[in-house]
Amino acid sequence: MSEGKDNVASLKGSRRLADAVRAAKISAAQRSDVVVDIREADRARLEIFAEEMQPVVDEMPAGDDLFDFTISGGPQPRYWVDGTAHVSMARDRRTYRFVRETRIGRKMLAESTYPKEIADRVVAYVAERIVERDKAFAETDGFGRAGREDALAESGAASPFREFDALRLGAGVRLKLPTIFAYAISILVIGMFLGVSAFIGITSIFGLAPS
Repeated sequence: MSEGKDNVASLKGSRRLADAVRAAKISAAQRSDVVVDIREADRARLEIFAEEMQPVVDEMPAGDDLFDFTISGGPQPRYWVDGTAHVSMARDRRTYRFVRETRIGRKMLAESTYPKEIADRVVAYVAERIVERDKAFAETDGFGRAGREDALAESGAASPFREFDALRLGAGVRLKLPTIFAYAISILVIGMFLGVSAFIGITSIFGLAPS
């Protein structure tokens, strides 16, 4: 009789454990559904923002690899402007945040519940990046110097050191004016040293010659 009671108690215990496991699975599934719903809601709002940015994207040159203008997946979707700046949703799921990752941490560039306001700030950021890239390119392409020389040629203004400033050695090696002056001074000093040495040598020879 006691053995039968033990079996019933064991079955009841197993049933309670199975019910608990089932309840835990349902709870986990519900939490997953909530996470998925939040992610999908964030992505939907970022797609609305992407529509605000589409006219700007259409104006960008084809093949420009400086900007991304794309929505990434993952637990927290983001609209990437470039490799460091992106737009994401805040915890309230209504506020857009435009941030940039820097060496010293994340920098907030703009925050608003209106996608158009964030889009305007992103457009200003894109314009600033384009100007920075053009300036960096202008410092290394050599066109600034060529344009300055062409302007001097057209105006007829001649510099007495222009030929020296344009002196080239070998293939593409340019000697600038300060460098030429340094070479000239070095040659002058060496010449003076050789001249003094020769004078002392000649004097010594004549002084030692038999009378």
